[in-house]
Amino acid sequence: MFDRITGEPVWPIVEKPVPQSDVPGEKTSPTQPHPPDSLRYARNAFKVPDDLIDFTPELRQAAIDRSKFYKWTDTPFAPSILGNVNGPLYGAITVGTATNWPGGGYDPENHIAFAPAGNMPGIRTVVPPPPGFSDIRYVSGIAGEAFREVLGPGDCCAADSPRTAQRAAEARQPAPAATPPPQPAGGGAGTGLNVQGLPMIKPPYGVIAAIDLDKGALKWQTPHGDTPDAVRNHPMLRGKNIAKTGQAGTAGVGLMVTKTVVVMGDPQVTTTPEHPRGAMLRAYNKMTGEQVGAIWMPAPQSGSPMTYAYGGKQYIIVAISGGSYSGEYLAFSLPGTESRPTSQH
Repeated sequence: MFDRITGEPVWPIVEKPVPQSDVPGEKTSPTQPHPPDSLRYARNAFKVPDDLIDFTPELRQAAIDRSKFYKWTDTPFAPSILGNVNGPLYGAITVGTATNWPGGGYDPENHIAFAPAGNMPGIRTVVPPPPGFSDIRYVSGIAGEAFREVLGPGDCCAADSPRTAQRAAEARQPAPAATPPPQPAGGGAGTGLNVQGLPMIKPPYGVIAAIDLDKGALKWQTPHGDTPDAVRNHPMLRGKNIAKTGQAGTAGVGLMVTKTVVVMGDPQVTTTPEHPRGAMLRAYNKMTGEQVGAIWMPAPQSGSPMTYAYGGKQYIIVAISGGSYSGEYLAFSLPGTESRPTSQH
C-alpha cells in the first residue's frame, strides 16, 4: 500500500535475501521486497509438512512422499528450476496466491480492502525448447510432458502471422519416452501435485479476505465456495466431515462491496445436498466475514458483479459461464416488496 500523493509505502517494505536460481545462465536478484506479515491475506509459500493434506494419516504420508520429487522453499520468491524427466526433481513448487484481473474492492467509510485469493500450488520449471521454437536456451514447460505452445490472440491465425504450419507441428511433438512425473487429476489438484486424486495441499483452496487499512492487519478471512465434488465425494473420505474447503480459481473472480456486504460468486460448479449442480452467488457480512446469504446460479461467475437501479428498483448483475454452459448475464432484483429475490436472464 502506497501514499497516492508521494508514492511512499504506508508500511515498511524490507528487502530480504531470497533463494537463487540454479538454471544455467539465469541470474536472479539476491533480494526481494517483503511487506509486513500482518498484510498476508492468503497462503503465498509452500511449507512441508505443515501445508500438506491431513484428511487422513495415509494421505498425509503419501503427500510427504510426493513432495520429495519437487523442490520447495518457504518463500513466495521461489525461482524456477530446470526440470528433470527422470527425477529426482520434476520442478519447483510455488503457491499461486494472488488476486487476479477482476481485482479486489474497497470500503472507503471503514477503510477496509477486500480481496479474493487462490491457495493452490503449481509447478514452476523450464525445459529446453523444441528445435526451431526459440533461440532462448530454456523456456517454460514441465519435464516429461508434451511441449505445449501457448498462443496469444490472433497468433498463428492472423493473415500476417509469421508462424508456419511446420513450426506449429514441431511445437506439438511429444516428449521423449521416459519415466513421467506424477500425473494431474481433476478437482483443481494442480499439475502432478495430488495424491489419490486429491490436492496434496491442505485447504482452504480459495479464500476471500478483508484487510484493515488503518491497522495494516488482516481483519478476517474465510474459505470461498463449496467443497469441490471431487473432494467431498472421494471414496477415501467417505464418512468424514470435511469442513468447507473453498475452491481453486477464487483469484479469478471479482467482488462487489456495498454498505453492509461483500458479494462474490463461486468459480466452480458443485452438486450438494443443498443445491443442484451449479454455483452460488454469495453475500458476506463485510465486518465479520460471516456468510449472510446465497442464491443459486447455473454456472460459475466470470469477472465481477455490479449493481444498478432501473425504474426505482435495484439489481445485481453477474456474468456466468463455464464448461458447456454458454456465457450470459444473470440479473437479480434485491428484496423490496417481493417476498423473495427474483432472477431473469
